[in-house]
Amino acid sequence: MTLRTLFAFATLASAATLCAAQQLPQGISKNEILVGTIQDLSGPLSGYGKQARAGMQMAIEEINETGGIHGRKIKLLVEDSGYDPKKATLAAQKLVNQDKIFMMLGHIGTAQNEAAMPIQFEKDVINFFPLTAARSMYEPFHRLKFSTLPTYYEQIHSSLPKLVRQKNVTKVCAIYQDDDFGLEVLQGAEDGLKGRQMALTDKASFKRGATDFASQVAKMQASGCEMVVLGTIIRETVGTIATARKMGFNPVFLGSSAAYTELVPKLGGKPMEGFYATMTAQIPYPDDPSQAVRRWVSKYKTQFNEDPSTISVFGYTTINVFANAMRDAGERPSTSKFIRAMEVMKIPSDMFGSPALKFSPTRRLGSDDSRMAQIQDGRWKVVSEYASQ
Repeated sequence: MTLRTLFAFATLASAATLCAAQQLPQGISKNEILVGTIQDLSGPLSGYGKQARAGMQMAIEEINETGGIHGRKIKLLVEDSGYDPKKATLAAQKLVNQDKIFMMLGHIGTAQNEAAMPIQFEKDVINFFPLTAARSMYEPFHRLKFSTLPTYYEQIHSSLPKLVRQKNVTKVCAIYQDDDFGLEVLQGAEDGLKGRQMALTDKASFKRGATDFASQVAKMQASGCEMVVLGTIIRETVGTIATARKMGFNPVFLGSSAAYTELVPKLGGKPMEGFYATMTAQIPYPDDPSQAVRRWVSKYKTQFNEDPSTISVFGYTTINVFANAMRDAGERPSTSKFIRAMEVMKIPSDMFGSPALKFSPTRRLGSDDSRMAQIQDGRWKVVSEYASQ
């Protein structure tokens, strides 16, 4: 073989290698899968944001320690939105256009996701398992949307009538955050009551970031509300219920999964006793009956020096489902291959009690099942099971 022939072969090989590299999608290299998340690390939901980040980091470290996915290590880039849609937009622009991530994972907040998705979709970047249960996370249908949490609407729509019947109440009211999240809860309450030929007795809203709920609570008290549905998250839940207790107003309170966190009884103390919330995966307590969960809790606490939460579980689960689909997408993954893998993959219930998930070419919500828990003796206790069980 002549030197010229050898040179020609080498040139062709280099061209083929370059061509193959160019065919890989944004964020995928020979040794790395670059993904991003936008969390609230400095705003009103910073507790959630930090827990989601920790759960993701834990799962990524476990995956990378065992060789990654087809030899590629996962690298997670984290941006802080401060729970501000404008900051979320800037964060998305940076992750998608500058850092060139392959996928957005577990982005927190309804309005924040809605602001970021157009930026992602323009570059064929999937919005995977956003940390919000809004219907806009899967409707209208878009091939780049994959949502896992049952909607706030459906949670309240299915759970409220059961609790009304159980408690035998006739006057149901609502206090809700005046944004897309709060309106989802409100509509779920209104439509849920229609099935019992009932309507809300009264309702009151508050602006995001509010800290004083005295006027809203007084309005509910004056209306004689026996049950109050809360479209609130952490601080607003604690503030509303604590205010009601101080005023001698003690209705049954029902919140969505946005309020299902160990931070509510931890921050609110005894006044939070009896509060109900819809949920899926249960909070992983250190003395959980499951040995696997206890082992996981111990590892998490050792690594992050704090107890995990259901949000930590969400972050951990999000990464593991992503990783499984990436494995199924093959050694030369693409956005289209990942989508096909998700559309045929069946995701069973896990050790945390999450519902089984299933997607399809026409369905982008993994499950609409939820159940209820109640704060009893300072801890959340599951008090109802999934309707399908």
